[in-house]
Amino acid sequence: MKIAVTYDNGNVFQHFGKTKEFMIYTVDDGKITDSGVLNAGNTGHEALAGLLAEQDVQVVICGGLGAGADAALKEAGIEVFSGVSGTTEDAVSAYLNGTITSAGINCDHHDHREAASEETGSNCDCGDDCGCGDDCGCGDGCGSEGGCGCGCGGCGGHELRVILEGKNAGKNCSVHYHGTFNDGTVFDSSYERGKPIDFICGTGMMISGFDKAVVDMEVGDIVNIHLSPEEAYGMPDPRAIFTIDLDQLEGSGELKAGDHVYLSNAMGQPVPVTVKARDEKTITFDANHEMAGKELNFKIELVSVM
Repeated sequence: MKIAVTYDNGNVFQHFGKTKEFMIYTVDDGKITDSGVLNAGNTGHEALAGLLAEQDVQVVICGGLGAGADAALKEAGIEVFSGVSGTTEDAVSAYLNGTITSAGINCDHHDHREAASEETGSNCDCGDDCGCGDDCGCGDGCGSEGGCGCGCGGCGGHELRVILEGKNAGKNCSVHYHGTFNDGTVFDSSYERGKPIDFICGTGMMISGFDKAVVDMEVGDIVNIHLSPEEAYGMPDPRAIFTIDLDQLEGSGELKAGDHVYLSNAMGQPVPVTVKARDEKTITFDANHEMAGKELNFKIELVSVM
């Protein structure tokens, strides 16, 4: 089997989506028989799952891990252990000894330093250099309430890797869509905005079920799909709900339950969260996506392919 560890000068690199190298360990009969560095280049976030799958990696060990990358790795059949620090060799030894544990979708919420209004930017976890917003390639729906599912795989000039197969994989697709919950409530619609969205199909820029629906469509086709939570924004993770003292969070004085804000994690990345509760001394945040756990329905029309 092969184990990939995010790598930085002998240690476990603490941000999966920004790692430049992986140390790949080959293991036979519970012992390391070979190791070597895999250069990830500028591949980022969800697209890294495709890179590792091509190397027949079965286990990933890393520090920080976002929801999009976690979903992409699991979809590729790769087991993930996050929240790991120390040397890469110690991390692999812990895995082989059965003493390793995973933090799941994690951010160092105890090291938040400031809260920012949701009006300051888009719902993107790519880091301060993401340049998401209008340049994300997700259309006007990126980061909007109930948006179409940008995984920010194309933000910030990351080199995109095609992780799906199909006639439209790796191509710039322009689509109109209409999204509803099971009760018929509309949560997002490019038709209502009067402008289709553009994205590179098959690269993880969209939620997986949406991407898979478009990858083999013909221009002019219209399809209706139903997505389970696992094909959309995943299930809520109870570990993504956390409470901190108000005096540890600058700018929290005016926050109230239901507010949507951005927090900065230990690596300076903006993390979108919702205020779940607050009292005189503490505030509780929920970092799960607001669409987590929901079944979604889409009408998708393929407008053009370039």
